[in-house]
Amino acid sequence: MSKRFPGKDLYPNLFSSIRIGNLKLKNRIIAAPTSPSMITTEGLFTPEMAAYLEEKALGGCAVVTYGEAIPHSKTGKSHNKQLQLDAFGVRQGLTESSRMIHNAGGLANIQLSHGGMYGGLASVGGDIGKDGKAYGPSEMDMPAGHVYEMPKELIYEIIESYGKAAKLCKDVGYDMVQVHAAHGWLFNQFMSPLFNHRTDEFGGSLENRVRFLSLTLDEVRKNVGPTVAIELRMNGDDFQEGGLTLSDYVEIAKMVEDKVDMFNISCGNHEDPAMFCRTHPSSFFPRGVNVYLSAEIKKHVNKPVACVGSLNDPAQMEEIIATGQADMVEIGRALVADPYLPKKALEGRADDISPCLRCYECFGATGQLEMIKCTVNPSQGQQLEEKYGVPAPEFKKKILVVGGGPAGMEAAITAANRGHDVTLVEKENRLGGNLHPAGAAYFKEDIKKLCQCLERRVEKAGVKVILNTEVDQYYVEGFAPDALFVAIGSNELRPPIKGIDGDNVIMAIDAELQPEKLGKKVAIMGGGLVGAEAACSFAKEGHEVSIIEMKPDVAMEVNSFYRGGLMPHVQESAEIFVNTKVTEITEKGVMVENADGSFLVEADSVVCALGFRPKTKEVDELCEKVDEYYIIGDCNRVAMIYQAMDAGYHAARRV
Repeated sequence: MSKRFPGKDLYPNLFSSIRIGNLKLKNRIIAAPTSPSMITTEGLFTPEMAAYLEEKALGGCAVVTYGEAIPHSKTGKSHNKQLQLDAFGVRQGLTESSRMIHNAGGLANIQLSHGGMYGGLASVGGDIGKDGKAYGPSEMDMPAGHVYEMPKELIYEIIESYGKAAKLCKDVGYDMVQVHAAHGWLFNQFMSPLFNHRTDEFGGSLENRVRFLSLTLDEVRKNVGPTVAIELRMNGDDFQEGGLTLSDYVEIAKMVEDKVDMFNISCGNHEDPAMFCRTHPSSFFPRGVNVYLSAEIKKHVNKPVACVGSLNDPAQMEEIIATGQADMVEIGRALVADPYLPKKALEGRADDISPCLRCYECFGATGQLEMIKCTVNPSQGQQLEEKYGVPAPEFKKKILVVGGGPAGMEAAITAANRGHDVTLVEKENRLGGNLHPAGAAYFKEDIKKLCQCLERRVEKAGVKVILNTEVDQYYVEGFAPDALFVAIGSNELRPPIKGIDGDNVIMAIDAELQPEKLGKKVAIMGGGLVGAEAACSFAKEGHEVSIIEMKPDVAMEVNSFYRGGLMPHVQESAEIFVNTKVTEITEKGVMVENADGSFLVEADSVVCALGFRPKTKEVDELCEKVDEYYIIGDCNRVAMIYQAMDAGYHAARRV
């Protein structure tokens, strides 16, 4: 067994080389195309974007792909901010990015994309600059507006723009170009009989509907020559009634095989919220759910085929390649969670890979923050700051961390890795805090894996852990730390509702951890994320569930991408009462009132999921005993796992 790279023995196929065209890849792992909004309004790369790509190469990927660069900005921008390959000044950032990827040991790839009708219609990517005409295969009315049939002159102009863009990418050092023909964008629209009703040479038969893509691939090849590899991303199934199916895509692959060096097989459509969570599988789907599509395409072509589908585990990736389902794996969100996944797998450290939770916070941040963030990776989006580091501590400090949830564990790990003497004290009999109830649902297995990963890191960092001990001001005084981290969490809200102290009322955390306490009929007071996810879990276990929420809808606090995948499951799991107020809890259930009047929601058990409140009083008492303190996690501000880990990491970096 290789002592230096045990991963070569553990995952021999994953870490074998392969040729794509004239390129030799060092392993079978490709960083899938991603395009967080770290782009200027002129459509140029920022230093933050280049550093984001560089880290994936440093992490061991054979190829790093930038996603959705636009060759024809006038008609093709699907997102508010995208790299525009026809913008003046675009070459500098591209050159810097390709150099950084190469210098970090990877090959540079760039995806060429066009939004088709969504270049003129509001889309999942935004609505800025959508004041021109929207052009698609055929004239039609879409929910977002009117679409005009794309004139032939424009078709050929776009084909030419792809050739120019590909040559530009070659000139600035990119090794590969990927033509995007999936996910409901331009070429997918033209290939689909659902959208393409043309009667000219670009419509009708499958061969005609593929013509636009085929001519574009020819133009790209003419401009890049044989040395630059061409990758084609296409669906294996549109999953739309009237759209293309797997058998259609098998034929398309055979039609264009001689024009490309490899295939990347995905699925679905970005503009359908429920379908978005199949294209980028949510936690309700098994990992690798879309791999069967690449496996079928691979049977019919001789060029290498890559698969996608929320892959996170090197062992699963190895199995996919070993069993011939794909030649390569392309990884998106898992590399946002842990850019060093390939390196850790190669070094035999797969148990230290930060698991992607499939929470879509990375997607949500592109609109909310115009950059990227990750729930489990506090340095994501801050690669420049990380690259230059922070000064080493002036001296070793004695640090006390109170509370072993995600904030406390992350702070303890970070402080210990900086050389400090760290003790972590937790009042319960295990570390993890609210990660345990958060990970209790059948579709939240990834949160359990995160908890286990953090526990291993606590041990590896040499943190002294004391369990079953509640810290008060006297404990702090006796410990006499140089620095104190307070991460004691929050209390569940228990409003003074009549009947809330009844035997049929159970708090949300207790219900999630001990669902056997629940009766057949369950009413959940509170339709935030906790209540909505609990409803899915309880229904799966056979309960009849109702949700009572004062707001106009449930799960309103989460990003739209996660919510889009969650809500169909919530709606099928529970009867939902919104704009509804609880007035009393009785032995028979919950009395409520809304615009329809007052009525009883029958329930054997009533779950109180009405939110949390920071332990402000306890925090103040602990902090009074030290000069240097840091308040992190829910005891500072009730939020989500991202805020807890982010606060713990960055506070500890300052010590």
